Amino acid sequence: MIQRIKSRKVKARKLPMAKTEKHPIKRWEISVMEFQNYSGKKFKVTRRMSELSVAETKLFKSKKKAKKQFDEWLK
Repeated sequence: MIQRIKSRKVKARKLPMAKTEKHPIKRWEISVMEFQNYSGKKFKVTRRMSELSVAETKLFKSKKKAKKQFDEWLK
């Protein structure tokens, strides 16, 4: 006998924390977003250079580490 296990898809939803700033010299756009899904909150820090279509993204479980990365990229 084969037993079926139902799986359920849960979409991550954006929470109101979203912040974007531009680096004054290097022309990077740096943003922080907060997501929440079934496993908890996650923070996504992204930097983009739209002129070259280049982006780098990092995910963090801690707001403190995400804020540290955000500030480091703004230097």
